[in-house]
Amino acid sequence: MSFSINRTGGVRPGLSAVVLVLSVALTGCGGGTDSAGGARSSAVGTAAPAATSGTTQARPSRPSADTGTSGSADSARPPGLGPRTLAAIPAKARQVVLVTGRGRNSPISEVALYRRTDTGWAPGAEWPAHNALRGWTDDHHAGDLRSPIGVFALTDAGGLLADPGSKLPYDRSGGFTTVGTGFEGEPLAGSFDYVVAINYNREPGTSPLDWTRPLGAGRGGGIWLHVDHGGPTHGCVSLAQRHMKELLLTLDPAQHPVVVMGDATSLTR
Repeated sequence: MSFSINRTGGVRPGLSAVVLVLSVALTGCGGGTDSAGGARSSAVGTAAPAATSGTTQARPSRPSADTGTSGSADSARPPGLGPRTLAAIPAKARQVVLVTGRGRNSPISEVALYRRTDTGWAPGAEWPAHNALRGWTDDHHAGDLRSPIGVFALTDAGGLLADPGSKLPYDRSGGFTTVGTGFEGEPLAGSFDYVVAINYNREPGTSPLDWTRPLGAGRGGGIWLHVDHGGPTHGCVSLAQRHMKELLLTLDPAQHPVVVMGDATSLTR
């Protein structure tokens, strides 16, 4: 299925308007196989996992990312970030979604929003979240059940539900349908009601359902921020539905938003 993303918030189906309903296994939400084996990185970070049985996974098709890497020298900055992590935040980024995992091998994390001002980074909302079952990795590969550590641009959104007013391009599609149960037996239905694609191994400017993988299928893909189903993911970061809706209303492409994600210790580097 081909998509034409409407920058005012919609997606126009291509000539073959076929709605793909995906049965996904909730891993890094993306998983699956991809024939695009380029060596081009699309984010300021690394990898995503493939889905395994019993969870949710999305099937996008075209990947990539935003790669500016000037560090921030603001007097106030998001807490817990070391010089290497700060240097990976693009100078043009005015919004940061900070995902801090409790431990290298923990599926529990916290999300905090930050906005760059003339005097530094102003804190915003804070929410509980889940990440991958086995925690975090600097070298994500499909099926490792770990979330990728890094700084990644946020450029595209979508979901099964109608656009709530997202400033990011939003693809409403039946392709975000998911079924089955998660790692703890929780139902996965509704997990993809709202999603924001994390630009790890994907093409920015395309629907989250785009399945292109510039780094190759082995490096995973389909890593999203999406609705929490009450348990660990395969690689994504999940938030309560009301928080995902708030996030969609907050992120502004004019502010070049990024997600900074990893376990607390790794982020201090």
